[in-house]
Amino acid sequence: MLLYMSSSQPQTRSTPLHSVSVAGVVVREDGRVLTIRRADNGTWEPPGGVLELDESPEDGVHREVYEETGLKVQADRLTGVYKNMARGIVALVFRCHVEGGHEQLSDESTAVEWLTSDEVSDRMGDVYAVRVLDALRDDAPHVRSHDGRKLIA
Repeated sequence: MLLYMSSSQPQTRSTPLHSVSVAGVVVREDGRVLTIRRADNGTWEPPGGVLELDESPEDGVHREVYEETGLKVQADRLTGVYKNMARGIVALVFRCHVEGGHEQLSDESTAVEWLTSDEVSDRMGDVYAVRVLDALRDDAPHVRSHDGRKLIA
């Protein structure tokens, strides 16, 4: 961004850059939640990824869940906004339900499993488990910040 000062010399100001990601917390009728084990780092997470410039958040959730799991989903509601303060990533998380497709692995997932909320707490790191557990609640969307590993109060 250029700022024009009274001296008529342009000066540059750096604007903080953020990345926006989306994730789908897909909930089955029995309350179990769709999760993947990521191929790149082995962690368990809800399916999701970077939102493309030309897509809506809901379309991004549909694409990411399908690419990583083979399931077609409908986003029901936004359940949380989560910011990684260290990396400048803002994640939009949606509660979803399955509309079709079948479970399959991808280049991004080495496992696809339906977990209980207790299993989510046991397998996922704090910053991902809270996204899933928030999505299972019926209260308003949550807004949380973290440092990449732990929530920031």
